[in-house]
Amino acid sequence: MSDVRPAGMRAGPVDTNRTVPHRLKNVDALVEVAIHTILYVRQVYPADLFVRRKKYDTPVFQSRHPALNDYISGAVKAVTEELILGNVDKVMVVIKDKDQVALERFIFSVENMIKIEAFNKDTSVEEAMTARTLGQYFRAFLVKLAMADSQLAPIIVEGDLSFAIVLELRDNMVPSARRATEPPPWIPANAQDTTPGADDKAELQMIRAVNTGVINLSLAVQESGAKLEREKAAARAAKRAAEAALQKSAEAIKVAEAPKTLE
Repeated sequence: MSDVRPAGMRAGPVDTNRTVPHRLKNVDALVEVAIHTILYVRQVYPADLFVRRKKYDTPVFQSRHPALNDYISGAVKAVTEELILGNVDKVMVVIKDKDQVALERFIFSVENMIKIEAFNKDTSVEEAMTARTLGQYFRAFLVKLAMADSQLAPIIVEGDLSFAIVLELRDNMVPSARRATEPPPWIPANAQDTTPGADDKAELQMIRAVNTGVINLSLAVQESGAKLEREKAAARAAKRAAEAALQKSAEAIKVAEAPKTLE
C-alpha cells in the first residue's frame, strides 16, 4: 500500500515535539507568560504583586495572586480550544481606565499554517522548528515585549487600571463549547475593545513575530486615540506650567536686580 499523507507530514516514528498539539501547547505557554509580562511592564497592577521567574532562559515576571492567575490560565485554556479548531484570528489584552475606556491593545495575531484532520493531529510536521530553536525565538519574543515599555508613552489615568482578554474569531465563526449543553466560556466584548472598534487616531507598533512551522504568531501594540490625546493634553499642561515657572523666575530676578530709588 502506498504511503499517502498531507504535504509537510512526516512518515514513520512521530517526533512528539513537532506535533500540532505540542506546538499549540508551546504557543499557549508563550501567550500566558506574555500576558503576565504585559500586566507587569504596563503597571496595570503594583510591582509587588509579581514575582521574578525564568522562562526560555530569560527573566520574566508572574503574578502571585491566585484569582488573577486562575483568570489568565482559564482564558488561555479557552483560547487553546479555539486554536485547535482553527477558529482564532486574534487574541488581545486590552488595558482600560476606570471608565472602561480602552487605552492600549496588545494584539496577538494568529495564522494557522496547516490544517490537519482529527485523525492526523498527532502527525509530526517536518517544517516545524526544533524545540531548541523555538525556545530561542520565544526568548527573543519576550525580550522584545519587555523592551516595548520604553517605546510606549506612559498611561495617564486617574484611578486604577483594568484589563480584559478579548478573542476575535475568523469570519462567521462562533465560540465553541466543551459540551453541547454548556454555553461557551466567552461573553460578547465591548465594541471599543475590539480591533474594528479602534478609532482613526489609534497608532499601531509591531513588536515581534514568530513562525513555529504550525502556527504563525505576531504581536503588536495599539495605542488608542483617547490615550494619545491625554498624552498631548498632559504635554501641553506641562509646557504651560514650565513657561509660567520660567516667567515667575524672570520676574523675581528683575525685581532683585532693580536699582534702589534715589532720594
